Amino acid sequence: MSEPRLFRGGPDSPGDDIQEANIKYLSGWDQWKQANRKSWRKCVEDTKELLSYLELWRHDIRSIEGKFGTGIQSYFSFLRFLVLLNFVIFLLMFSFVTIPSTVSKHGVFNGSYVKPSLKSTEPECTVYIVSGTKGLIYFYTYIIDLLSGTGFLEMTSLFYGYYTVDTVYFGIVRYSVPLAYLLTTLAYLSLSLLWIVKRSVEGFKQSLVRNEDQFQSYCNKIFAGWDFCITDVNAAQLKHSSLHYELKTDLEEERLRQRAAERTTQEKIRIYCLRIFLNLVVLTVLSACFYSIYRATVYSQENISYDKKVKLEDNLWVQYLPSVVITMTNFIAPVIFSLLIKLEDYSPAFEIRLTLMRCVFVRLANIGVLLFSLWIRITSCADQKCETCGYNYKLYPCWESQVGQEMYKLMIFDFIIIFAVTVFVDFPRKLMVTHCSLKACRWCGLQEFDIPDNVLEIVYGQTICWIGAFYCPLLPAIATIKYFIIFYVKKISLMHTCKPSARPFRASSSNFFFLVVLLIGLVLAFIPLGLSMTHIRSSKACGPFVYFTHSWDVIAYTINRFPDVLKKVLNSMASEAFAVPFFMVLCLIMFYFIALAGAHKRVVNQLREQLVMESRDKLFLIRKLTEAQRLS
Repeated sequence: MSEPRLFRGGPDSPGDDIQEANIKYLSGWDQWKQANRKSWRKCVEDTKELLSYLELWRHDIRSIEGKFGTGIQSYFSFLRFLVLLNFVIFLLMFSFVTIPSTVSKHGVFNGSYVKPSLKSTEPECTVYIVSGTKGLIYFYTYIIDLLSGTGFLEMTSLFYGYYTVDTVYFGIVRYSVPLAYLLTTLAYLSLSLLWIVKRSVEGFKQSLVRNEDQFQSYCNKIFAGWDFCITDVNAAQLKHSSLHYELKTDLEEERLRQRAAERTTQEKIRIYCLRIFLNLVVLTVLSACFYSIYRATVYSQENISYDKKVKLEDNLWVQYLPSVVITMTNFIAPVIFSLLIKLEDYSPAFEIRLTLMRCVFVRLANIGVLLFSLWIRITSCADQKCETCGYNYKLYPCWESQVGQEMYKLMIFDFIIIFAVTVFVDFPRKLMVTHCSLKACRWCGLQEFDIPDNVLEIVYGQTICWIGAFYCPLLPAIATIKYFIIFYVKKISLMHTCKPSARPFRASSSNFFFLVVLLIGLVLAFIPLGLSMTHIRSSKACGPFVYFTHSWDVIAYTINRFPDVLKKVLNSMASEAFAVPFFMVLCLIMFYFIALAGAHKRVVNQLREQLVMESRDKLFLIRKLTEAQRLS
């Protein structure tokens, strides 16, 4: 073993001698380029090694990996990725939106404020009075405001209504806050998309390779299934049982495939009818969840009271009613799905995937239903004056801030639920199982650290952050603090109250699954933001887009102020004469990469056949050598 290591990396290895001999025959310019390339590569490697020591939670994640394996470690790495992503989003919003508006309001730089023209806007549309900020204010009122985002928080930089600055002048530079607000929103969405796609590519490659050949998957489990990062005895026993579970699951799937192939026509009709009926039950459960969220949102919006005489608990209950109902549906619906999936007679692997996708859909669709309920209330007009404003100005004079308050409440309530479940459910359960001698307590057992459920929790919160950052620009800062605390909460829970899930999860498949679910949440965030920017009229009483019918109109307004030559170029790029050739070029590039992928696949198949032939040749030579030894 020492000779190969010397050949690969030793300072006096034969590989270095060969490279030095080849350098002698290069020209001076090529030698200089190769020396610079080598020194640059070494500098990059040293920099990466130095930065690895500055990596957030490096020691904590490695200790988790050593005790519980790479599957659970991938969850905490994913949580660290979301902390960094939200911190970058916060820096974007804070640098390009919050700071310019704040310094202008405090007179550090000259600026102009948005003032709607009464000739083009009804006077009623421009009235915006923050409730609960006048007269005697009790202490519990501050608690309500802090938990719901109303009162003293409503006109802070936390929400959309604070940003009423139109232009900031940094010397001779004219800075448009509305344009910066919209472009920064598009920037953080695009950055999130690119970052997620970049991280998911490697997991996608490994998933393709692993799922291409069942025999290869079986060999990987037998010969490369052990996780050598595990040092804990209990975790090693769990990993052993997990591998046993995987092999047993593969055999069960093969048995189910064989049984499915032997089904008669009558049995196929029966199972398909049963699946159709159970899917109708699933749709009924989803409809009940969505309707309950809609009714809770309507009730909450109709009964929110800013009267100081109303009790604290009553007002909080009304304001948090949609969040409570969403949390209950997120808990109840997956339990029903897990019971129904056992009756549908699918393979174990497909059962897991289908149940997870249903849970993903119900969690993310609940947010969509909440926003749909709010926008029905916002755009519904009872009189002609309301139609002139384009939205219900009586109930929602600054509807963007009120949508931001709903996202803020969802974020706060989600954190409270995660923290409360860990402290008031997991820890007492651990104490009961450890110190209680009753059979019921022993049967209950420790809480499993279920990776998919924990991932769905944080993806749900991240989707709220993506949607709410437009209406609540500092929401990414709250999400960063929230996930930072959740990391330690989950770590303590894992170390002291939970046991790893018996269901195996590899790091590669886990990372790919996490990022796919996160990508679904990002796509969902694009839809309501795009519709609100282009189809719902901007508030005329608050925010930076008072001058525009829709917030997206600031793009057309900015383009119209460009020089004529640049406007012609941009208009030509937006025309059909440019779009059709551009689409054709994209199709040609796509066909080229498809052909290239097909060629690479054929080469891979040929190499596999060559490896098989080489193994047969080796067996043949070994057989001949054995026969020659016997004859001699």
